[in-house]
Amino acid sequence: MINSIQLFIGLRYLKAKQRNRFVSFVTLTSVIGVSLGVAALIVILSVMNGFEGELRERLLSMSAHGYLEAADGSTENWESVVAKINKEPGVIAAAPFVQLEGMIRSNKELFPIMVHGVDYLHEKKLSGDFINIIEGNLKNIKSESRNIILGRILAYNLNVNIGDRVILLIPKPIDDGTIMPVLESFSVKGIFEVGLHNYDASIALANLKDLAKILDMGSSVTSIRYRADNVFSAPRISQSLQKKFGSSFKSNDWSVENESYFRAIRLEKMMMSLILSLIIGVAAFNIVASLVMVVTDKKSEIAVLRTLGMTPKDVVNIFFIQGILIGWVGVILGVILGTTIAINIPTIVPALEQFLNFQIMPGDVYYITEIPSNIEIYDILLISVLSFLLTSIATLYPARKAALVNPASVLRDE
Repeated sequence: MINSIQLFIGLRYLKAKQRNRFVSFVTLTSVIGVSLGVAALIVILSVMNGFEGELRERLLSMSAHGYLEAADGSTENWESVVAKINKEPGVIAAAPFVQLEGMIRSNKELFPIMVHGVDYLHEKKLSGDFINIIEGNLKNIKSESRNIILGRILAYNLNVNIGDRVILLIPKPIDDGTIMPVLESFSVKGIFEVGLHNYDASIALANLKDLAKILDMGSSVTSIRYRADNVFSAPRISQSLQKKFGSSFKSNDWSVENESYFRAIRLEKMMMSLILSLIIGVAAFNIVASLVMVVTDKKSEIAVLRTLGMTPKDVVNIFFIQGILIGWVGVILGVILGTTIAINIPTIVPALEQFLNFQIMPGDVYYITEIPSNIEIYDILLISVLSFLLTSIATLYPARKAALVNPASVLRDE
């Protein structure tokens, strides 16, 4: 238990003697090092969280939160399935969906394509923000209209504009198990841009009934997709639907479908955190160095305190107070600095770009032209606790060294 005398002496020892200002300088650099490390971690993790949120929004603007499909790949009587999914707690809306892979051609160029067959009336309830991007065009892909909407990069690669015609080459399975190529002509009625290369370069939208007719699916669909009121509740809803519909259906959600994207971001966050933690590690070594120099500087005082009745444990507490005070001050300053920078990144980055006459994320290269930032309290608490623990551990060696000072030998040498 730390008492008031130990606290008083520990605070006084933070101020070096007049002849040894270097100790105070090392202590100051330790505080600055901890502050910069904590601030850098908070800023970087906030930016990574911002990019993760931006990626999630763009991915989910084009796809639903979850899918339910029959085990054999063809869902019949989809109206009743949609009605059951709509009754599931947490589901906003559900819609039928047909998906097929193929090739698309304009003139002599062939490109791989994924065609999504959608129904406008259901899609308007389901698609959320994405419907605002393509609503005017989506109305044009009515039943048996043979109209199609292309991603911006795909349209650019095909060198087509609205009103031009394209040819779809679709592999159609037949009864004997073989594949028969089918050629279908579609008219381009719209061009959309999500902001993700994989989507803008390979996705097209057509009417659900057009695709079902080409594949001889009748009134069947490939799957039913749904949107939840909370994107993070989709995995729970997916598990619940799997239990209700049984093994004859397969349930999936966005977190599984786009797992590779978010795994990559988590890996980047982990590596950046480890790298930036080295700053705090260096600061912790500075704390060790400064306290060791304080012990050397205060040997005679420690010897006097021991002769006055202080125990080795009391001496350990004195130097432990100095270490945790350095850690506290560094962590608090780092949290304030990092949080302030993270909150004001939308203001700071444009100011730096203007001052340096350099654009960090130019619009002709990146889809995201502004650096996003999303501060999470959990990250700040975790960084603060781990940094404080690291700086506290750094005080153990010098505190133990101080406790081992032999009063008799020190006073004899004075």
